[in-house]
Amino acid sequence: MKNRLKVLRAERNWTQEELGRRVGVSRQAINALESEKHDPSLDLAYRIASSFQVPVDQIFENPHRPG
Repeated sequence: MKNRLKVLRAERNWTQEELGRRVGVSRQAINALESEKHDPSLDLAYRIASSFQVPVDQIFENPHRPG
């Protein structure tokens, strides 16, 4: 799933480790999300969005959006 995680994280000068700690996952999990090797669960997507204080759809692209 395409996402803006790396950009948002860089804007805040957060490491993958720090974002992982904020949302309760490992650095490796954040790396897998950023490299689009893994899709987040709905719960994790919301925890990530909350940590950045933005809506989920500003981070993750909806692959089912028409058009």
